[in-house]
Amino acid sequence: MTSPVGFTLLQLRYFLVAAERGSMTEASGELHIAQSAVSAAIHNLERDLRVQLFIRRRGRGLTLTPAGERLQQHARELLARAREVEREARGDGETISGPVAVGCFVTLAPYYLPPLFSECTSRYPDIEIDVVEAETDQLVQALGAGHIDFALTYDLGLSAELDLRSETIAHAPAYVIVPADHPLARQGTVELAELSAEPLVLLDLPHSRDYFRSLVAATGTAPDVRYRTQSYETVRSLVARGLGYSVLNQRPATSQTYGGGEIAELELRDGSPPLEVKISSVKGMTQTARARAVMELLRQIATRPARA
Repeated sequence: MTSPVGFTLLQLRYFLVAAERGSMTEASGELHIAQSAVSAAIHNLERDLRVQLFIRRRGRGLTLTPAGERLQQHARELLARAREVEREARGDGETISGPVAVGCFVTLAPYYLPPLFSECTSRYPDIEIDVVEAETDQLVQALGAGHIDFALTYDLGLSAELDLRSETIAHAPAYVIVPADHPLARQGTVELAELSAEPLVLLDLPHSRDYFRSLVAATGTAPDVRYRTQSYETVRSLVARGLGYSVLNQRPATSQTYGGGEIAELELRDGSPPLEVKISSVKGMTQTARARAVMELLRQIATRPARA
């Protein structure tokens, strides 16, 4: 026989709300029950698990202990799974519905999110996608805190994250952009060494900046970073104005820029390895059916042929 579990799903629910609110009083208000009921449920949960989940300070609310932080992640997963079991038991398991929190690297968002929203609306109208657009480090933190189900990002900065499970869904080769009237614009291909005397317009995001600098440094020259910005489109607009060249990975569907100028794209002959686009999640975390459905949509979008 299966051994009995020393806690209930109701206790876990009260614990999660209290952890999110940081207050027994606010938790009782959200749950529409007496504060004493919330306090008793959490006290019994701590007693049954034999751990302290909160540090309680008068006037300063609740702070999770390390044991509480670990339980918070597990409790989210257990309750999500319990809701799936309930739907399947009722016979409506084929209807995929509910929220999915997706993290997306900022420069990938314009390429993956529009088709994702469009197709999810068509195929799974009851799924609600909530997106967090951020840089890699912020996405890793959001995964660890349980704020997102999974993240779509580059492999930059992920190698040291041992608690993550990552799957490559696409490759994004580096390429060069120059002004449309640049002497090399009609050449089609280029080696970075040919541009060593020109200023580099740098996409200045954590990890990305080091990656782009390393591509230029690999030619034996030091990149002359004259302009830098955290905006992908600002990089393109600066290049179109003749202020330098840049190295990027994702390719817009047009050579026109927001500023009205035009750029030309050049393939790299340097043999630089492409960046990997990955779906990353926390190891050991069981994804909900709706999260798995959204992940599969991203895989399908990623395998479609690139524009001509």
